[in-house]
Amino acid sequence: MTIPRDPAREAARRELSQRMYHENDPSPLQRALNAFWNWLDRLFGSAASATPGGTVGLLVVILFVVAVLAALWWRLGTPRRRPASAAALFGDRPRSAADHRAAGDAHAARGHWGQAVQERVRALVRSLEERALLDERPGRTADEAAAEAGRVLLAHTERLRAAAREFDDVTYGGRGASAQAYHRIVELDRDLERTRPSLTDSAAGTAHTTRQGAAE
Repeated sequence: MTIPRDPAREAARRELSQRMYHENDPSPLQRALNAFWNWLDRLFGSAASATPGGTVGLLVVILFVVAVLAALWWRLGTPRRRPASAAALFGDRPRSAADHRAAGDAHAARGHWGQAVQERVRALVRSLEERALLDERPGRTADEAAAEAGRVLLAHTERLRAAAREFDDVTYGGRGASAQAYHRIVELDRDLERTRPSLTDSAAGTAHTTRQGAAE
């Protein structure tokens, strides 16, 4: 007896849908991975055909790009988003120079040199404010503090600028600090504690400020 075409097709479909015929079929995850690898193979095949030298040329290009990225990462460090402008040196909650020194020493004891540098720079600036060598001005940045302090403590101008650069590199540049950098700032803080501005320094600082105002 001949079975019509449509009933025969339906019977075959029902027979082949039985579980015994699909025990070795790939799982949905495996099918998705196969589709991904097939797509990737077609993508590289297209790129290789468009690249001089074929597959070898494509590999050379990829290795060159990886080498350039590795060199940039090694030279510049992990990319960090820099703020549009430098933020204030101090936070909203005022702390004394002694508080900042204690916080810096605690960070240094744990080997957290970046935070230790930040706190010691804050300590030396706060100390100058407490001694009335700097006015207490909210929103002051480390660079501004170094520039203003350098006008009344001329012998320490370069070291103050270097300390401000260390602070900026750690805080805004995403760079790490070293124990040596921390100890240099500690030494500067102690030297500033023992330094009294001379009349010559004060006069020179006033003259410098006057010239700046006239130029503006």
